[in-house]
Amino acid sequence: MEQGIPEAILSDTRLLQDLAEVAKDTALLNGVLMRTKEEPNSSELVTYAPFTLFPTAVPRGVFEQALAVQTQYNLLVDKISQDSEFLEEALASTAESDDFTGRLFSIYRQTIKEGRSQSVVLGLNRSDYMLDQQEGLPTALRQIEINTIAASFGGLASHTPDLHRHVLKVAGLSDLSHRILDNNPAAGLARGLAKAWELYGVERAVVMFLVEDVQRNIMDHRCVENELWSRDIPTIRRKFEDVSLGPDKRLFVDGQEVAVVYFRNGYMPQNYPTEQSWETRLLMERSRAIKCPDIATHLAGTKKVQQVLARPGVLERFFPEQPQVVQQIRATFAGLYTLDQGQEGDKTVAMAMANPEQFVLKPQREGGGNNFYGSEICRVLEEARGSSKRTAYILMDKVRARASVNYLLRRGAPLQPSQCLSELGVFGVYVRCVVEDPPAASPPGGPPNHVLVID
Repeated sequence: MEQGIPEAILSDTRLLQDLAEVAKDTALLNGVLMRTKEEPNSSELVTYAPFTLFPTAVPRGVFEQALAVQTQYNLLVDKISQDSEFLEEALASTAESDDFTGRLFSIYRQTIKEGRSQSVVLGLNRSDYMLDQQEGLPTALRQIEINTIAASFGGLASHTPDLHRHVLKVAGLSDLSHRILDNNPAAGLARGLAKAWELYGVERAVVMFLVEDVQRNIMDHRCVENELWSRDIPTIRRKFEDVSLGPDKRLFVDGQEVAVVYFRNGYMPQNYPTEQSWETRLLMERSRAIKCPDIATHLAGTKKVQQVLARPGVLERFFPEQPQVVQQIRATFAGLYTLDQGQEGDKTVAMAMANPEQFVLKPQREGGGNNFYGSEICRVLEEARGSSKRTAYILMDKVRARASVNYLLRRGAPLQPSQCLSELGVFGVYVRCVVEDPPAASPPGGPPNHVLVID
């Protein structure tokens, strides 16, 4: 949908108020819901999740580009997760300077040393983009990040097309409403989880959602859970402290064997409040349960890996003799710069200090709320001067997106126009199964056959 909302509607105060009430009720009817801040762990009282009154228009060309490149990003993430030498090279400095990445990397090294217990890998990721719309240049798709763990809002996003269609119809824009595409990420995510559960091969085993203590966004999870239950696949919700390891490295919770661990927790330092939390993460990685993601895939989504991939020749490592694939992925990269110790990192610091408004400073954390902009970039880099602390960050060109006028519907907030910068998120699902031939059929020293199942 490329056409915007007419100015006559955006300036009609009475109509906007009516539309906002209709939109809120429609959100409640369609299940675009969250628990409240006051009662985050109870569904006795819920409210609508924050959403835009009108859908955001996206040019068809970049939209189709984002969909087309997602398959290549799925392959790239999976290839990275299998390349221990690359992960060691890419994350060595960051693991030393950033404690959170260091703890994750320690678990990764331990699992590499011990050898894998499960040959099936499930990836559910979301690649986020913004549109670079600089004066005099064509609109360009720029990747902001790829989320390889706990990628959210696939559930609620499955219900927003009908919500926005209804709002547009009430606004007298039926033609526009018919241009909103169907969107059901919850079903796609559930298909990936279902395939992994099937490959585990134990019918009584469960899919476990590993969840946080505070669960305001539970409805987003429930959308995926219900898709699994509709396939007669049992699901449970548990926390780190509920898990134990049984015989033959099988994972159990309350006597139930776990086929798939779906991480909706574990992506931020505060998700590991005790040493037991870290020990449980290691226990799960050692187990036979299929992890979504496993620790290698989790690390493949770090900001440092994103920056290293943008260096000349690195994509070619993963796609040798596939220049079209390399170009397809590289075309989505923004400028990314290292802050490692040395001449190249010093050059990046000088560049950022001279023009901080042109960049974003990104730590090894999920979500844009952790980033630094403008004068804050200078403050952080000044504080890290003369130390290795700066290697915990990467620097990225700021994407020059054009703001669009919309109305943000949030509980308790006044209805007023906002200048909005939007991201486009594309979900990707893949299942990889490493099949090892029986000894009699395998040539001496022969590698296993890799079967990549992309859903």
